[in-house]
This record gives sequence, structure tokens and C-alpha cells, in this order.
Amino acid sequence: MSTLSVFRSINSFFYNPRARAVGLVFATDSLLFGSWVSRIPYIKYNLGLNDAQLGMALFIMPIGSILANPFTGEVIRRFGSARVCLWSAIGFFLSVLIPINAPNGYVLGVGLGIMGACAAMLNVAMNTCATNVERHEGVRIMSACHGMWSLGGMLGSALAGLFILVELSAPLHMLIIALLLVVFTLFLQPILRDIPEVKGAQGTSFVKPTKALLILIFIGLTVSMAEGLSFDWSAIYLREIAHTTASVSALGFGFFSFSMTLGRFVGDTIIPRYGEKKLLFLGGTLGAVGLLLTILLPYPFTALLGFLVLGLGCSLGAPMLYAISMRQPGIPPAAGLATFATFSFIGFMAGPPAIGFIAEAYGLPYGFGVVALLLLAGAAATRWARV
Repeated sequence: MSTLSVFRSINSFFYNPRARAVGLVFATDSLLFGSWVSRIPYIKYNLGLNDAQLGMALFIMPIGSILANPFTGEVIRRFGSARVCLWSAIGFFLSVLIPINAPNGYVLGVGLGIMGACAAMLNVAMNTCATNVERHEGVRIMSACHGMWSLGGMLGSALAGLFILVELSAPLHMLIIALLLVVFTLFLQPILRDIPEVKGAQGTSFVKPTKALLILIFIGLTVSMAEGLSFDWSAIYLREIAHTTASVSALGFGFFSFSMTLGRFVGDTIIPRYGEKKLLFLGGTLGAVGLLLTILLPYPFTALLGFLVLGLGCSLGAPMLYAISMRQPGIPPAAGLATFATFSFIGFMAGPPAIGFIAEAYGLPYGFGVVALLLLAGAAATRWARV
């Protein structure tokens, strides 16, 4: 693999207006997430929650996702992926204002449930848009789109660190980010609506998974749990276990997103060369090594390095698995995508609350250790994956 071929792949992505617009939707989604997770410690301390209570509150988010996911296919089929991208994105951006201003746990739960439902709808809609571009134009952009998602998270984390450093209040921080993202998304809509809806690419309702798809779902769950861990617990881990300052703790997700971004932007070039099965195995193993580094050496520099390695290990998991899920024998491509997206997103949303329960009982490093073991199990499961 030459540097020139990687550059050409990235260059073609950014010079394609439709691909670039879809990638920017991915980026705005993650920028909001990156901003939100940096303020989770604020939620915890402001409402006086322990790790288990915070975990229970965060668990409402995947419940909202689970309830919304079965309807995403029909909604996209009826209104189109571009329109669903618009309204689910706006709903997601504005819904974050509920939990960040929550006066008690009940309002926090309602807000997180709405956030989860909107995030699930947006997740399927933007991946459907990416699939439509790939099929209509004969290009590979899925990994680059997920790279934009990582880039958005990195930017959100960096902005959060800056806002915390200048002591901007959490509610004002999230209001500024939410309004900016709403306006930006509205500007993208004319290009998104120009993307043809490819027959068979719509996110139809999920189906009963086959054995082959179940293996992919398990691998996806391990990867998405690691991603969710970085979103929801990296800042708290750095603050409480590695004993960093509030501004430095916000960089944990930034380091994770930085390496994830690098891996994903070269993904469309290296995946065809080295193969999905080999890269899935390598990614799971590398991700586990990163988590073990944060556990065994819980210091600011080594913890940040651990999140960096974890991001590199997780970087190609989602784009490869989304693509593989659409190639499963006996399952329509759209149904495979919707089914995989539903279950893997549950891992992303439900993993962090589960870590909270473990952390309350045994300590946060043990929660990280469980995810490291799951990543190794996911890596081992690639032996039976049908790619």
C-alpha cells in the first residue's frame, strides 16, 4: 500500500460533493456525542449520582434506541434517507439540552431516552445515505464516512476541553454546539436530497439473524462496547483513576477519536489489500491491548496512550462489519444492515451503563477489563465470520 494510493482515496472522497455531505452528517453526529460525553462528569456531580446510578441513567439511552430501531426502516422507506437524516439529526442535537439541564434523575432519563431514539434513527439513515452513494456512483466511502464520524468526535472533545478550560458552563456549552449543528445540517440538506434512493438499499425492518449474522453481531457488540466506553467513561476514568484535571480528562475521547480517524481514512485503501477477516482480528486484539494499558498503568500519559491504541484497534470494525452485514447469504442487503445496526448500536449504548454497574461493585478498572476480554473474544470469533 503506497501513501499515494491512500491520498488518492481520501482526495476522491472529499472532492465528491455527495460523499462529502454524507461524511459531514457523520461528523456532526459524533461532534455532538463528543461534546456530550465530556460533560457526563458534570451530570454525575451536579445530580450527586454514584457510578451505579449514572449507569442506570445512561442505560435509558439504549432503551430509547431499541424502541426506535424497528421503525427506522419503514420511516426511511416512506420519507427517504435524506429527510430522515435531517429531522433525526435536529432532534438529536436539540434533545441533548434536556439531560444537560435536568434538575433531577427523572428529567435526565426522559432526555436520554429521546436522545437514544433520535441517535438510532440517525445512525441507520446516514449509513443508508452512504450505501446509496456507494451503489449509485460505484465508489467506496463507508470507511471514510466513519472516519468523519471519528473526526467529529475528536473536534467535539477538543472544543469541550477548551470550553471547560475557560469555565464555560455545561448548559451554555451544549446550547452553542446544538444550535450550530442544527444550522450546519440545514445547509447540507440540498446536497443530501440530490442522492438517489437506490432500490434495496433502504433500511428495511430487521430480520431474524442467521448463525453467520449472529457472529458478526457479536463481534460488532464487542467493538461498539469499546467505542461506548470511550464516549461515556474515558473522561471519568482519567479524572478519578488517572487523577487528571477536568480539561485534560476531556482529551481521552479526543485521543481515541484521533487514532480512529487515521485508521478509517486509510480503511478504504487497506481493507481490499489485507482482507476484512485479518483486520477484524488485528483490531480486536489491538483494542484489548489499549485497554489493558490504561488498566495496568493508570497514569495520565499512559491512559491517554491506551485510549489512542484502543481507537486504532476499533477504527475499522464498524465500517467493515456494516459492509459485511449486507453480503450475508439468504438475507436482503438492507435487512442485514438494519439488523446488524440495531444490535451493534445496543452494544454502543448499553455497554457504558453495564460498565457503571461493574464499576460501582468492583471499581472502574474492572469494567474496563471486562470490555478488554470481550474484545479478545470478538477477535477470536473472526475465525468463524463469513466475510
